[in-house]
Amino acid sequence: MNEFFLQATIYLAAAVIAVPLAKRFGLGSVLGYLIAGIVIGPIIAQLGGETQTLQHFAEFGVVMMLFVVGLELEPRALWDMRHRLIGLGGMQIVLTAGMIAALAVFAGTSWPISLAIGLIFSLSSTAIVLQTLSEKNLLHTNGGRSAFSVLLTQDIAVIPILAFLPLLALSGFHNEGALHQSGEALSLIEGLPGWAATLVTLGAIVTVILIGHYLTWPLFRFIGGARLREMYTAGTLLFVIGIALLMTLVGLSPALGTFLAGVVLANSEFRHELESDIEPFKGLLLGLFFITVGAGIDFQVLFGDFATILGLVVGVIAVKAVVLLVLARLFHIRGRDQWLFTLGLAQAGEFGFVLIGFSVQTNVLSIELSKTLSLVVALSMLLTPALFILYEVLSRRHAEAADLPEPDEIDEQHPVILAGAGRFGQVVHRMLVMNGLKATILDHDLKIIETQRKFGVKGFFGDPTRPELLHAAGLMTAEVLIVALDSPQNAVKLVSLARRERPDIHIIARARDRQHVFELYQAGANQMVRETFDSSIRVGKYALKKVGIAAYEVEQAAADFFDLDRDVLKEMATLWDPEVPVMENEAFIERARQYNQDIVTALDSDDISDEDPQKT
Repeated sequence: MNEFFLQATIYLAAAVIAVPLAKRFGLGSVLGYLIAGIVIGPIIAQLGGETQTLQHFAEFGVVMMLFVVGLELEPRALWDMRHRLIGLGGMQIVLTAGMIAALAVFAGTSWPISLAIGLIFSLSSTAIVLQTLSEKNLLHTNGGRSAFSVLLTQDIAVIPILAFLPLLALSGFHNEGALHQSGEALSLIEGLPGWAATLVTLGAIVTVILIGHYLTWPLFRFIGGARLREMYTAGTLLFVIGIALLMTLVGLSPALGTFLAGVVLANSEFRHELESDIEPFKGLLLGLFFITVGAGIDFQVLFGDFATILGLVVGVIAVKAVVLLVLARLFHIRGRDQWLFTLGLAQAGEFGFVLIGFSVQTNVLSIELSKTLSLVVALSMLLTPALFILYEVLSRRHAEAADLPEPDEIDEQHPVILAGAGRFGQVVHRMLVMNGLKATILDHDLKIIETQRKFGVKGFFGDPTRPELLHAAGLMTAEVLIVALDSPQNAVKLVSLARRERPDIHIIARARDRQHVFELYQAGANQMVRETFDSSIRVGKYALKKVGIAAYEVEQAAADFFDLDRDVLKEMATLWDPEVPVMENEAFIERARQYNQDIVTALDSDDISDEDPQKT
């Protein structure tokens, strides 16, 4: 028992230390978990522990993740993906397995072993890729959806691959040390003829659908009668674990079964309840899985033949990347999406460990070769966060402008230039029109411009931060420039450009937060409006009125707060230094501390200026 608590402490401490550090350096949580595993691997080995059993337990995090993914994917959306599932996913598996097998045969490996290796490396990491795509908000992009389609196809393909691998066993070859499962594994299809096993398997799938459709409502209604929050969590875990067990009993992937259950429940009223109950377990188990992958790296084997193993890792990633890039072209995945699709799926996956272990048990691969292949799988997974970093670099260089049409030719100019036609800019424009004032609207999002045109609002497509476009919009004659861009960096860039080109123009800029206010102030904006500030004041006014304060006093209190915040913010903008961290800027911190005190005493003093300085 003491050893269990010691190992649990080591695993959790490693995660708590490594993941926040990795996030702070922009490396992502997955790489943080993997690094934590690499660090504690030798420690666990010294303590006599092993990660294989724990890894099997942690793999349940993948099962839960696919259940949550299924909850977010409606059946209609899954049907719409059928062409990508069959075409894109199927071709990826066949082409990757074929190319890697051909290279292995060329290197002198027998064709049955080469084909087994090709099938093992044709799979990618569902856990790492989906976690990273979700973390970076890339799952709903074209590249993200395409990657998800391939991952789902691979998870489905694991079943026929497991059925096919024993056919590749070499005659007369036997692994003396091959792992054998202890005891009899429970199975509903063992000993059944092929047709009966097929019927039982199909029956299990139908059962999952029927349970998800008809049983969840009475189950959770019954649980709700207890009025205990933990019962909802227990019920959700029972639901997921039960489906995973059923899939295992009929020889199917538990991850596939829970994904199917999630899809069935995607339109259920319990969808958000199920997701919130399962999320903490999913995150913790996934993190534990990534740690066990890092801890499972055998450095003795790695350093014993470092050059060969590193070459194999790079070779696998390169071959898969070439196949994925070709498929991206064939399926019209362009621009940033093709790099996301290519680099996101170029690693081997966690199911590779399953296939390697099964191949050893069925005498397809030797134990020595399996150790090398397992190391290649683990190292390729370890490099996945670096591949996503490479994607970000390439996507910035590629620039979406390469795939967009040329900017519109601007044929009109008005006293006001409105840069940004999103939700914020649309409200501003409607107010201007209501008061008889026209504006030249610019936005770099073609969809927004086209949507606005359908509603009779004329706008021009193009990047407002480009000097030639800004001049064409009438920068030299306009009276006001309103900067309503979503990107804080582009907003600061536009303000600096406009102030440099036209020193006398009045610039009103949308700011995301206080730091953005300071940046816009130093860039030359006349007025900065925080996008949530006015709405926050309105909420405060509603609250004051609700507790019984008179309407006149509420309005006066709001006006006083607005004036105080405006004046202090302008003063703090002069103290802010982008080269000095805020927590090391003593003058800035002291003024902020004084501001908090001013809020308490402001209503009792007459120090607030009645003048109307710059609005911030």
